[in-house]
Amino acid sequence: MIIDCHGHYTTAPAAHSAWREQQVAAWEAGTTPPSYPSISDDEIRETIETSQLRLMDERGIDVTLFSPRASAMAHHIGDSAVSEEWARRCNDLVHRVATLYPDRFVPVAQLPQSPGADLGASIAELRRCVEELGFVGCNLNPDPSGGFWTSPPLTDRSWYALYEAAIELGVPAMVHVSASATPVFHATGAYYINADTTAFMQLVQGNLFGELPELRLVIPHGGGAVPYHWGRYRGLADMLGQPPVESNVMGNVFFDTCVYHQPGIDLLLDVIDTPNILFGSEMVGAVRGIDERTGHHYDDTRRYVEASTLDDEARAAVFEYNVRRVYPRLARALAG
Repeated sequence: MIIDCHGHYTTAPAAHSAWREQQVAAWEAGTTPPSYPSISDDEIRETIETSQLRLMDERGIDVTLFSPRASAMAHHIGDSAVSEEWARRCNDLVHRVATLYPDRFVPVAQLPQSPGADLGASIAELRRCVEELGFVGCNLNPDPSGGFWTSPPLTDRSWYALYEAAIELGVPAMVHVSASATPVFHATGAYYINADTTAFMQLVQGNLFGELPELRLVIPHGGGAVPYHWGRYRGLADMLGQPPVESNVMGNVFFDTCVYHQPGIDLLLDVIDTPNILFGSEMVGAVRGIDERTGHHYDDTRRYVEASTLDDEARAAVFEYNVRRVYPRLARALAG
C-alpha cells in the first residue's frame, strides 16, 4: 500500500470558497456573514474525481491523508471567531470527502488559530474532529500572523496544552504555515520552506521532546532546508550546548517527501534516516506543472522514491509503514 501523508483539498467547491470571501467581507464591514451554502455530494464528487482521486489512481497512490487547503487557512485574516467558524466549515467538508471515499481519503484537521489568541478553540476543534469525526491528525501553524512571527517558538510552554491534547488523542501535528501576509515572502516558494526550517531550528534549541516524549511532529516539504544543511544543524547543536540532533529532535520529528526533483529526494533519503521519512506529494498543490526535463508532473513524488536506491524494505517503510506508525489512528480509520 502507498499512503500519501500530505494532501489538501485544493479543489473544494466554488461555493465553499465564495462563502469564505463573504465571511471575510462581512467581518471587515462589521456585519453578519450569510449562511453557509448547501453543497451536494455530487458537487464534492466532481471536484474529487476529476482531480485528486484521478491523479491518485494514475500514480498508484492508495490512500491520502486529506486536510483543508493550507494556504486558505489564512489565520491572519479576521479574528478568533472568524477562524473558528472557517475551520469548522473546512473540516466538515473534508470529513464529507472522507465519508464519500472512506477507502481513499482519511481526514486531517485545520485548527482555528488566530494571532495572539490562546489555543482553547484549537484544542476544542481538535477534540471534535478526532473524537466525533474520526480525524487522525492536524495541521499546526507555527506562525498564525502570516509571516511576521509574532508567536513564541514551538518549544514555548504556551503551546503545551495543545501538545498534551494531541498526545492524549494519539494524533501527530504537521507543522504547516498558511498564506503569506507580507510581499517579502512568496507563500509556497519562500514562506513554507522558511517556516519548515525555522520550526526545526526552534526544536534544536529546546527540550520539547524531553518534556513531552510522546509528541510527534511532521515537518513537511522535505524538512525545508534542513537535509541540505544537516551538518550545520548538527554543528549548531554542539555549539549551543544542546544534545545531538539525532537524539534531541529526530526521535519525534518526521519529514515528508514533498520534494520535486530526483536529486532532492536522493539527498533527503541519503541524509535522513529512513524511519523519519513519510511519503507525501501535496499533489494539486504548490507546483502543478509538468517538468519538461522528465515529462512528468513535478509533484509525482512516487516516481522519485521508486527511482531511488532504497531497498524494498526501506521503500515499503517510506510508502506505508512509517506513516502508519506516526499516525496510529490511521489503522482504525482504514479498517472502517
